[in-house]
Amino acid sequence: MRSIDDIAEEYEFLEGDERYRLLIELGRELEPMPAALKTEATQVKGCSAAVWVYPTRAASEDGGNRLHFMADSNAAITKGIVALVIAAVQDRPAAEVADTDIEGALAPFDLRNQLSSNRTQGVPNMIALIRETASRIAAEG
Repeated sequence: MRSIDDIAEEYEFLEGDERYRLLIELGRELEPMPAALKTEATQVKGCSAAVWVYPTRAASEDGGNRLHFMADSNAAITKGIVALVIAAVQDRPAAEVADTDIEGALAPFDLRNQLSSNRTQGVPNMIALIRETASRIAAEG
């Protein structure tokens, strides 16, 4: 997965439909999420499209817990937005994810002005889910 900074750099040079195409491409680059993980428990509430986010833990070389997220959506552009959010936190230590300013990382994309409110309404809920998960895992040690 590309870093959020690399994606922002590319996005900055695109306009209109090209930005939509980049979002769709990002969504396609997400690793496939097994259908068995697409449950009510992993579904992000408040999204106009169906969105699922499933966190996994991966032990890191320093003994800490890194979070790896699997995610999916049934709408191409929404899936790209999901990929953007995940890119801001993917494979980082749980404590770092909990403290990450995800909204700040997404600011260069100006999603509220680039996309309809229907496409972005679930983003705060997705961010809240990621933060809650990361905080819980960081506290567990």
